[in-house]
Parts: sequence; C-alpha cells; structure tokens
Amino acid sequence: MHYEDYTPLTSEEISRALSKSSNSSAPGPDHILYSVWKSVHRVKPSLLPSLLDSLLAHGFHPPSLKKALGIVLDKLGKPSYDLPSSFRVIILLRRLSKILESVVASRL
Repeated sequence: MHYEDYTPLTSEEISRALSKSSNSSAPGPDHILYSVWKSVHRVKPSLLPSLLDSLLAHGFHPPSLKKALGIVLDKLGKPSYDLPSSFRVIILLRRLSKILESVVASRL
C-alpha cells in the first residue's frame, strides 16, 4: 500500500474494535485490561487513533508490541501427555496489538 492510498484510523474504528473485546479476558504482558483502554478511549477518543495511526500508515509494528505470554494447558481426556498434540497453547498479546489487529481485520 502506498501512503497516499492510506485512510487514517478513526475513533469509530477503535470504538468498534473495543466493543468486541471482553473486559474479563486475561491480560497480556502489559497487564492492562480492555476496560482500561475503553475508559481511556471514552475520555480521550483521539488518543488511540493518534497512537496507532502512524504504525498502520507506515506498516510498522514495534518489537515492544510483539511481546506475548504463552500459557500451555493440558487437553482433558488425552490418553497420553507424551505428544505435543495433547496440549493447547494460549497466547496473550499486548492489548494495543489486539486493538490494531481488530481494526485491520475489519478493514480487510
């Protein structure tokens, strides 16, 4: 995508992304809940679009937002836990990454 073809992020896109997120989901490595980002967006709706817009416009995803936590859980009822398929991995990403991911998915 060329920069001149880029459509800036809007507060409405961020609102839609946040409305799809559960306040009770487990926090990622930043320990910031969706409810906090929802409150921030409600008080200052221009903040998140201004933070995330240049990242999307330039196709840059900083390494600090790529940090994740992985949690390995046993799949119940498996006859043996000697195989990797007997486990499930849950990846918890930073909330800002998830918000941006949701906006991009909506645009696609």
